[in-house]
Amino acid sequence: MRHTVRAAGAAALLLASVGVAPSVASATPAADPAADCTPAVDEYGAPLPCEVRVEVLSPVCDADVPKLRYALTVVGAARDTVDVTWVNPDGEDVVQADQPLSGTVPWPGAVVDAGGRPVDWPGWRLEGGTWVQGDEYDWVRPEVTVRFDVNPAATVTVAYPPSSPVCLTAPPRSDVLAAGAEPGVGPGDGAGERSEVLAATGAQVAVLAAGAAGLVALGMGAVALRRRRQG
Repeated sequence: MRHTVRAAGAAALLLASVGVAPSVASATPAADPAADCTPAVDEYGAPLPCEVRVEVLSPVCDADVPKLRYALTVVGAARDTVDVTWVNPDGEDVVQADQPLSGTVPWPGAVVDAGGRPVDWPGWRLEGGTWVQGDEYDWVRPEVTVRFDVNPAATVTVAYPPSSPVCLTAPPRSDVLAAGAEPGVGPGDGAGERSEVLAATGAQVAVLAAGAAGLVALGMGAVALRRRRQG
């Protein structure tokens, strides 16, 4: 009888231990996106929400280099720097870490020499002295997604800045550069496209001048003919 009681007690103890044992396949809670945020407090001591506001966002061309100008307002986070992440939809992102909360960063794929002059542009490559489209930075044009990480983060989509007669965000035409560039002037100085613009402007001026001279000649002939008739 004692053996039966002991066996029953051991079985009950075993069942009880199984009932309180934790499950191995337990769910893991999702990470808090603002876990690293150190919230500030207002004048009443209440914590402020973590928030990033993009106040200025402007693609610009600066000395023939494509850049992104930005300004952020951060609420609730103690950080005074931002990680600018260019989101690559098909590969590795480009991260420009520890940037100020307002400033200018170069476009991914834009390369300058020691003097700050551009020598490469995103979406272009140099083959045999000729610029052709297509390189590892094709994904940053014509537009790209940019994320400003201060924890929290703000995500925006920006367009690649276009070229103008005074600032180039793409390489000049190689044939124009070879014919019209001054010695020592690199492709980043835009000599090719700008000389083409100046040549076109000069041609237009020459045509206008020739037309004006013709009109003057016609006017003088008409005056002379009238005087003869009056005589």
